[in-house]
Amino acid sequence: MIDKLIDYIELYTPLSSTEKDDLRELSEIQQFDKHAIIFSEGEISTDIYFVLEGCVRLFYNVDAVDKTAFFYTEGQFICAGESYTFNKPAVENYEAMEPTTLCILSKTTIEKLLQRSGTFENIARIAVENELLTAQRIIASFVTLSAEDRYTDLLERRGELFLRIPQHYIATFLGVSPETLSRIKQRIAKK
Repeated sequence: MIDKLIDYIELYTPLSSTEKDDLRELSEIQQFDKHAIIFSEGEISTDIYFVLEGCVRLFYNVDAVDKTAFFYTEGQFICAGESYTFNKPAVENYEAMEPTTLCILSKTTIEKLLQRSGTFENIARIAVENELLTAQRIIASFVTLSAEDRYTDLLERRGELFLRIPQHYIATFLGVSPETLSRIKQRIAKK
């Protein structure tokens, strides 16, 4: 299963057989049931996750209402970046939306990997770059697109989410109520 992470890293940088063995030896693989909380606000993040199988929802609690910010699926890194980097309590939460398998790279594991090979600096860089790009896409969509355009964009870019995620989570991700999402879907269907 760790080979999925290795294949992903090798899209960016080749790994020697020793580096692959190091990843296999030091990485932890953990499975989560549907709706399991992987990480909660208030905790200090010490891990970077890589989605091997499944789907993870990033959400925030806002006035006792959870608001979805993103959905991570196979081949994506997850990191509560500010908490991980600055050792402070996180404000985000991660929930498995379906049975999910994650590769977990702890800070200790990453330090060991870095001691064994400088090539592993790319893992951290790739994870940070992916999180930055994700954040930029989300911000740009809310600044430049209407709710209907965000829906269309999500449908075109990540249409499989509509088959994997309950609609009320899609609605909070788009920044609309479930009723508004229904109206948007009806308008799009008529076009």
